[in-house]
Amino acid sequence: MSGTASLVVRPVAYKRDLKEFIELPFRLHGSSEGSLWVPPLRMERKLFLNKKQNPFFTHGEAEYFLCERAGKVVGRITAQIDHAFNDYHGNTWGMFGFLEFEDDQDVFDALIKAAGDWLRERGRERMIGPMDFQLNNESGVLIEGYDIKPMIMQPWHPPYYRERVEQAGLTKAMDLLMWSIEIEDEQMVHPAIFEAAEKAETEHGLRIEKITRRSLKKDYTGAFRELFNAAWSKNWGYVPYSDADIKALAEESQLAWTKEWMMKAVNPDGKIVGMAITIPDLNQVLEKMNGRTNPLALRHFLLGRRKIDQVRVGFLGILPEFQHTGAAALLYREHFRAAHRTVVRSGEMGWILENNRPMNWAIHGMNSKIAKRYRVYEQLLQDGVEPLPAPIPWDQQ
Repeated sequence: MSGTASLVVRPVAYKRDLKEFIELPFRLHGSSEGSLWVPPLRMERKLFLNKKQNPFFTHGEAEYFLCERAGKVVGRITAQIDHAFNDYHGNTWGMFGFLEFEDDQDVFDALIKAAGDWLRERGRERMIGPMDFQLNNESGVLIEGYDIKPMIMQPWHPPYYRERVEQAGLTKAMDLLMWSIEIEDEQMVHPAIFEAAEKAETEHGLRIEKITRRSLKKDYTGAFRELFNAAWSKNWGYVPYSDADIKALAEESQLAWTKEWMMKAVNPDGKIVGMAITIPDLNQVLEKMNGRTNPLALRHFLLGRRKIDQVRVGFLGILPEFQHTGAAALLYREHFRAAHRTVVRSGEMGWILENNRPMNWAIHGMNSKIAKRYRVYEQLLQDGVEPLPAPIPWDQQ
């Protein structure tokens, strides 16, 4: 337990504590002027934070903290260790996440101290975050794009979050970029994209197939896992998916599946060489449900899905040995074609690491612009530890 002035930071110990943990962002952002925060489903958050059900806890551990003033919750944070991440990279990093707090420097300082102390006691050399357990979940502090509604699985923060984090001395580790795309406007796309897509078909015999509900589980546990590990293994923050992780991801994706937007590039031998996991922006429906799952809310969800006109390209990867074939361009082109068959007109791609030159250049070539920027920070926990090297942005390499 730690305290600052009248503040007390304590671990979540009871069911009512977990309820307070989940409810805090509803109270902070739900009715705040200028807030674009979209409330998640309370039931989903409860399940995600359940240490017996979230697959993260098959290879990680975490502590949840509440910050109180005079008995009122004014902030929350988690501290976590991903042993799979540490084993893969051979390091002793720790992470923090689920960051929410009132606009008070003392509150943030108390929260980050509690998380740092917990990690320091367990031998961690540095603390990275925020990330909600892992980097592939909601991560980073919003530093650009405050006036744009967040899409599904994107956090939204008011500007004071960045101010308080940096005032506390945390420094940039990496920026995560979200690119906006006007999917219906092919005229603005660089012609090389469509030329490469044509080459993928005529010279390499590649074709597009859609991921069906029936094939989804097999495609995730097989091709998706292979693609993710092959294409992302050298990326900053990468951690291999465990069996439990990939199973849970496949189950979650069933809820977001649509017949047009999950697709794969297949070679003449039937091998999946590339894949795009694109999902409808369910936030367009969730924003009016206020976290509820009663019959009326569920009816709104089912009817509202038909009107969603934005998508998020959450994953697009190609096996390294096929990256010269135009497979990525073939997947890009299919997004434009799918838009003409649906009500979808725009979307976002990402997040993309700011130093990922090939991917950022390709997206830039589709007349895309950076819509949002999320920053992941670091704090050193041990003496003698050097800060991480500054990433070189894609457009400065």
